Amino acid sequence: MSQAEFSETIEARGGSFPLKGRYDERFRPAVDAFIENFREEEELGAGCSVVIDGETVVDLWGGWANSARTQQWDEHSTVCMMSVAKGVTGIAFNMCVDAGLIDIDKPVAHYWPEFAQNGKEDILVRWCLDHRAGIPVLTTDTMYPGGFFDFDAYIHALEVQEPLWQPGTRAAYHVHNQGFLLGEIMRRVTGKTVGPFLREKVTGPLHAEYNIGGMDAAEQSHVAEVLPNTGARLFAAKDQAVPDKPTTPEGWQDGAVLRSFAFLQNPSEPWHATMNSPRWREVEIASGSGHGNARGVARIYGAATGEVDGISLLSKNQLEAMITEQHNQMELLQDRPYHQALGVLLNTPEAVYMGPNMRSFGHHGLGGSIGFGDPDAKLGFSYCCNQMHAVGDNGPRARRLIDAVYGVIG
Repeated sequence: MSQAEFSETIEARGGSFPLKGRYDERFRPAVDAFIENFREEEELGAGCSVVIDGETVVDLWGGWANSARTQQWDEHSTVCMMSVAKGVTGIAFNMCVDAGLIDIDKPVAHYWPEFAQNGKEDILVRWCLDHRAGIPVLTTDTMYPGGFFDFDAYIHALEVQEPLWQPGTRAAYHVHNQGFLLGEIMRRVTGKTVGPFLREKVTGPLHAEYNIGGMDAAEQSHVAEVLPNTGARLFAAKDQAVPDKPTTPEGWQDGAVLRSFAFLQNPSEPWHATMNSPRWREVEIASGSGHGNARGVARIYGAATGEVDGISLLSKNQLEAMITEQHNQMELLQDRPYHQALGVLLNTPEAVYMGPNMRSFGHHGLGGSIGFGDPDAKLGFSYCCNQMHAVGDNGPRARRLIDAVYGVIG
């Protein structure tokens, strides 16, 4: 493939944005879309990368890594990509299933005996993967503001938590709980939670710049500042009072958003400070604290749909099992439609746009970042940003880039 170098500084919205990268010359439309995002949208710093059949055909980065615009977003800049972590965690979990270590149709308590308390004895591993476990938030009195960062305490809280409705029936986005649930099951069968497992089995071999927790000082030195958009529902909810416990699944549609963040923030610490603190990068929150760049995530999805540098993360059978639709419900937590598979979302254009192939799978992150794979094109795609948006889907910036890529490959 003929690779072209890209380096251009554009003037937009009263400022300058240095943009760089490499791309297969056929994919120049993706470069143009990347530029247009900076000219037309609220882009500050961003990256986009595409892997097709094991080859990187688009690798772009640029803008600014901080709000003061004193640090450029460079080739190795990383950023918190929020719930993009769910898709990466889902792939890691399915690797354990592929290896015969986990049977998703067994109860969670088969692997984690302490979980069998207060009506959770029959919750299946499958329901943790597809958000039907019935414990999207914690209502136990054992947790406290800021306790979110105490992994062992959070695991204990999940052990004593009761289901909020009949497990296996209604889907509700387990914003943070999914990562803790899957991570503890993985720890019971491999001795490693998600973050260390990824380093050993996925990101290390792939040389992918993506971490869930455990980031050292050198890795943290590349992290871009996250600029939350407080208009987003999850961020706006944090300053409201947590309501009393509802008695029906439908009653959680308002209260669950608030409860899902109730134990995350220390009340004395501003929200943006929590998101940009060293501890946010060091702790393992497998549903949301993943820090990486588009290149790393695209390589992960490329290796899930095919091979990258001779590395394939999933067998063909397990890939097909992972992307088999489990349900298509309006999930209760944010009242959004999701075509839900096992640990990953399927293409849901009205909420998570992944191009024209409805078999595409992956996960978006609050604010606009996304990672997904197209199993038929053997494609891995990722876009990341530090200036979040407040729209309900994964937004116009990712869509513009996705459409440009598929405009080339058909």
